[in-house]
Amino acid sequence: MQSAEAKFIKNNLLLALRRYDSAVSDMEHTILLPSLLRDVPSDEVWDCEAAEESCRDLYGNYLMFKAIRNTVECSLILQDDHKSKNTVLNETLEPLLDTDPEALFRFHLKGLFCVMSDLTKKTQSLTEKYMDIIGVAN
Repeated sequence: MQSAEAKFIKNNLLLALRRYDSAVSDMEHTILLPSLLRDVPSDEVWDCEAAEESCRDLYGNYLMFKAIRNTVECSLILQDDHKSKNTVLNETLEPLLDTDPEALFRFHLKGLFCVMSDLTKKTQSLTEKYMDIIGVAN
């Protein structure tokens, strides 16, 4: 029974969002000179073909992580931006729209957990890279 409770706590949506918020806050408090990240190539390989050119260096990643957190906090998504970035995703998700609503919800929730976990790890990695750049030991 304890393992089921531990899994529930680990996969709690609010906790996942808090962990990401905390990682971005740590990043902001650590990175005092974000401009040092300009032109430093990102080691991260983004799976999405629609990844913006601005995310190819660490500064672009820094801005992206902050923008995602602001979107999560404020729930503000520009309609044009939302439509253009999701065109490819909508085409691949079309067959899922005919499925059971509960199954669709679980699919999206699982995806959200994966994305939030990945973003949290990448934000922490960016913070560590910045500390390496400025010569501070972790």
